Amino acid sequence: MIKISVSIDVSDLKQGEAFYVEALGCEKVRDQGADMVVLSTANCDIYLQEKQAGTQPFESGEKAKRDYKRHWTPVHLDFLAENIDEIVNKVVQSGGSHEGGDSGDWGSIAYCADPFGNGFCVINE
Repeated sequence: MIKISVSIDVSDLKQGEAFYVEALGCEKVRDQGADMVVLSTANCDIYLQEKQAGTQPFESGEKAKRDYKRHWTPVHLDFLAENIDEIVNKVVQSGGSHEGGDSGDWGSIAYCADPFGNGFCVINE
């Protein structure tokens, strides 16, 4: 059996921890060294890792550097919630952003980002 966990780079570990706990309801499981904290949702662990802006994300010939401006990635998190508006308010109050949304017969979705530019969606259950 395979369990999924997610790793998220942040430039400030304490700010990242506060955001994911306060805005999205994650629970802190443990500190894992000086630059990592493990959080948990009902069905997934999230490893927040403090990485400084300007550092290389991997060792290769690539010249890519970490930056924490808003960015797009083909992989993102979806947080399922009963009350999207409540979660979106917490996201904004905690330093994240709300970037729009959509709704239809299938339900509603809010497009958001954390304070470090990592995008995610909040979707009604």
